[in-house]
Amino acid sequence: MSQLDDAILRHVNDPKYRPVKPRVICKKLGLAGDDFSKVKRAIKLLVKAGRLAYGPSHLVCPVKTNHPAVKVGEAPTRRSSSKHVLGTFRRATAGFGFVRPEGTPAAEGRDADIFVPASATGDATNGDIVRLRISSKRDRMGKPEGRVIDVVERANNRFVGTYFVKSGMGLVQVDGKVFAKPIYVGDPGAKGAQADDKVVVEMVRFPSQVRDGEGVIVSILGQRGQPGVDTLSVIHEFNLPGDFDDASLENARKQAEKFDESITGRRKDLTGETIITIDPATARDFDDAISLDRLDNGHWLLGVHIADVSHFVRPKSALDREAKDRATSVYLPDQVIPMLPEIISNNLASLQPDKVRYAMTARIEFSPEGQRIATDVYKSAIKSCRRFTYEEVDQFLADRSLWKRKLAPPVHKLLCGMHELAMMLRERRMKQGALELSMPELEIDLNSEGKVVGAHLEENTESHQIIEEFMLAANIAVAEMLFDKGVLFLRRVHGSPDPRKLKSLNEFVKELHLETDSLESRFALQALLNDVKGDSRERAVNYAVLRSMQRAVYSPEEEGHYALASGCYCHFTSPIRRYPDLTIHRLIDAVNRGKPPEQHFDDLLSLGDHCSEREQRATEAERELNKVKLLHYLEDKVGAKLEGIVTGVESFGLFVMGTELPAEGFVHISALSDDYYKYDKVGHVIQGFRSGNTYRLGDAVQVAVASVDVERRELDFRLLGKIGDSVHTPAKRPSSAKRGKPVKGTKRRKKRR
Repeated sequence: MSQLDDAILRHVNDPKYRPVKPRVICKKLGLAGDDFSKVKRAIKLLVKAGRLAYGPSHLVCPVKTNHPAVKVGEAPTRRSSSKHVLGTFRRATAGFGFVRPEGTPAAEGRDADIFVPASATGDATNGDIVRLRISSKRDRMGKPEGRVIDVVERANNRFVGTYFVKSGMGLVQVDGKVFAKPIYVGDPGAKGAQADDKVVVEMVRFPSQVRDGEGVIVSILGQRGQPGVDTLSVIHEFNLPGDFDDASLENARKQAEKFDESITGRRKDLTGETIITIDPATARDFDDAISLDRLDNGHWLLGVHIADVSHFVRPKSALDREAKDRATSVYLPDQVIPMLPEIISNNLASLQPDKVRYAMTARIEFSPEGQRIATDVYKSAIKSCRRFTYEEVDQFLADRSLWKRKLAPPVHKLLCGMHELAMMLRERRMKQGALELSMPELEIDLNSEGKVVGAHLEENTESHQIIEEFMLAANIAVAEMLFDKGVLFLRRVHGSPDPRKLKSLNEFVKELHLETDSLESRFALQALLNDVKGDSRERAVNYAVLRSMQRAVYSPEEEGHYALASGCYCHFTSPIRRYPDLTIHRLIDAVNRGKPPEQHFDDLLSLGDHCSEREQRATEAERELNKVKLLHYLEDKVGAKLEGIVTGVESFGLFVMGTELPAEGFVHISALSDDYYKYDKVGHVIQGFRSGNTYRLGDAVQVAVASVDVERRELDFRLLGKIGDSVHTPAKRPSSAKRGKPVKGTKRRKKRR
């Protein structure tokens, strides 16, 4: 047993220990930085060996404990007899806060929150993991109050905000609702800051009820409202990567000098085949291409050709180290932060039409009914003969005869066959219980100057579905092939939902008057999602189903993918923008050469955790910047009327999502001036005392923009009234004619699971 294993076991088995997450254990052991991945890996191996156990929310628990306050695998909660509770802190604007204990069942939600008076919050801020002492006092609802006695883990130490001067002092109002008061940053003009500059602040002292916060300006991003400053703010807020270092760029240039499009060695020459790409209109890098043949026995032979990034990015090179650290490309509304330098991602590895390009080809044979028969994966050289956009393929499917004059016969035949096979594969997936949530992504529309001109929800058309089905088929086929070879590899896993969350979901659905069987069955979930398609409650139900699910992550563990109804799945199809895919390509090549590399389960666990965290960071950054840009767009549109759908009902008001413009805003219950309204939690409805007017989840309403606060990320609506009988009103689809075009250079693509 290593010294680290011994230290972890002694810490966890201490009688005073309370279940916490691995990061907290790392801190308590006096370790930090790179040591965290080692601690996390060691804990996973100890769990696998039966020396430790995971409790709710991935808390680390001893296998046996006699402590009366905590049962094995149970997190400390507000019902625990212990005086101390560990949880996540949220601060309200008025200064008080709430702590949600670690391991709180999803069904309890905010009902489990512990109220913390403003005088007892200490210097905790949003997202911090804190230790709470339960007091004998009770809040107005009769629940216990708490006092923060220790900040165990800071959520963040750097913040972005707006600089201003008051009473001769330099101050920064941090964006969002992180701090109620501005942060003192020294003498006026520190680092040359001017009023209304967006700046990055490193905290020196977090604010508390007895002292103000203090920090130092480490970077000036530019004047508030200037083009691109909002993007820079989010980049710094989420610590996204900047320019590539010199060593990586030099490495990429050398690869470019060596590449001559020759076809040698074990690489199969497929340049004579009919191969096409289908991507967004604004795409600059093409990492997948498709070919399809019908064999004499009626079988299908699908070719999924993926950019061979591994040819250019060698293990342990400067380029590889940089790609591994980034782990994913980040797709923001007005720019892409790539995982690889553009000389690789947009040129050498990109499957551009009419150019010889290196690929990793997955040949998959299907029966006439779409049953997979065989898989072969190998290095190849291809030449795409036609680049299609999704819009072009949708037009083709709408009128195939019209396109006969535009396309060479082999290409026309290929598109027809692709549609036939893809729809067959899709039908088979659904029969196996695959789940498809209707959660269209928000797309910000920008004009040629990069100014926001609107927004829309991306539609999942048949052209998108064709590519998605082929990518899913390739990912599953490759994963099962590697599994059959008996090698370890980085899987894409999606665990089964927590039964408690499914029970909560079942209750929620019944409150919406939707009849369903037990949602512990994936087929009942599938039926529910199908039943609400086109219904005004569709978004609310899909969001509730999503919240009941675990998050998909990268791991070598044999856990399967619940949503895809697949027992074995990996990411193979996007090595230009995802590091896990690159590891799969390297592994396939090694296996084909008869030299499978020596692999360690714990190393893959650590890499999977890193890639999962980077992916989550990218997703959150994209979501936040979308919100900021949409708020900027609405700043000068106070009073504008919108149609929308009620997406949330709370005791304090309504959340409304616009239909033509998908912006979500809030209507405070105090703003409903025509009556006094009461809240019915069971029915997700508020009802007027005198008039009997009701507003419930899924109602179609008309609202007006009341106020916009970009810095606080708030949008308030004024409710104008309901629109007809809206219990089952289908959500409107945005007209494509009204959409702006994304700035050239950004690449928007469907998320492939």
